[in-house]
Amino acid sequence: MTTAAGTRPAAARPEVTQASVDRRVKLFNRTCAGVLVAFALIWLVPIAWAVDTALKPNAETTATTWIIHNPTFASFRTLLGNGDIWNWYAASFITSALTAAGTVLTASLAAFALSRMRFRHRYLMFWFVLIGIMIPQQVLMVPQFKEFGALHLLNTYWAVILPQIPTAIAVFIFKQFFDGLPHDLDEAARVDGAGYLRTYWRIVMPLSRPVVSAVAIFTFVWSWNNLLWPLLVLSNPRLMTIPVGLATVQGSYGIRYADTMASAILGALPLVLLFLFFQRRIVEGIAGTGLKG
Repeated sequence: MTTAAGTRPAAARPEVTQASVDRRVKLFNRTCAGVLVAFALIWLVPIAWAVDTALKPNAETTATTWIIHNPTFASFRTLLGNGDIWNWYAASFITSALTAAGTVLTASLAAFALSRMRFRHRYLMFWFVLIGIMIPQQVLMVPQFKEFGALHLLNTYWAVILPQIPTAIAVFIFKQFFDGLPHDLDEAARVDGAGYLRTYWRIVMPLSRPVVSAVAIFTFVWSWNNLLWPLLVLSNPRLMTIPVGLATVQGSYGIRYADTMASAILGALPLVLLFLFFQRRIVEGIAGTGLKG
């Protein structure tokens, strides 16, 4: 049938029902869940293999099979009983905790100045911070080593902690979060007679707990896993951190794969527990960092 103008009417488009939308959403969610499960299994296979190898006697580790004929905890007992792993745990915890606390304090103060204060060349200084993100830490190791040698701080905890505290990416994350906070809070604080330091400590930092948690946790993990710099500045076995100590263990054990895998598991176990206990804080910090495109 044609109209008076000689054109055919457009065919009626089928209506999209709520049921079809729900089916598409469910299909999409199931697809995403399947992909996540697949990637999780792929990621867990090396961990399962490490646990499987650590529970085998050293004589059976060369056999490429998942079956454990004679399961044993001898490798873990050897490490926990005869080694200096407890000193390494203590050294890693002390250096990582102090590094995380120092990074949060210094980075938040620098970000507060760049975000909430108005002074000359503020944006130029922020660009210098961004440039600092692009400089790899390995470039600075030689001058830092000479500096700490001149200060007689080598083979001390301070030689491990102090170079790891200045972190440009932490300043950037804090600044992006502070930029999202209402500036009316600063004005209200100034009306009440509060200065910049009091505004930072009493108003801005309590509102920044998610990003503080995220920066502290990630800095702690990064410091815990750092190998190269502590390896350069530490020679006392009682002061070695977990990565440095485990590197010496693996070198002395040679082809004793069960002991090597057990040492790797013991070194990673505290970080796994850290993520399990603080996973909500980590997610909140990542979601609330205020990173905008």
